[in-house]
Amino acid sequence: MMKATLMYCNEAIGAGAIKAGCNFFAGYPITPQNELFEYMARKLPLAKGIFLQSESELAGINMVFGAALAADAA
Repeated sequence: MMKATLMYCNEAIGAGAIKAGCNFFAGYPITPQNELFEYMARKLPLAKGIFLQSESELAGINMVFGAALAADAA
């Protein structure tokens, strides 16, 4: 039987991403995704992943594009 865990929606997205193999997160802290940003900052390094806070939204998406081109699970 599975254990039920209560969490915020954005935290559930982060947990699912890590379980699915995401090992890189780059982002810029904006209000709609703050919970996801904070969750990934705490949990991704524990899963031997890389978390980067970018200086802008544009820089963040460029980091993700670079990780995707390098065949990383971003």
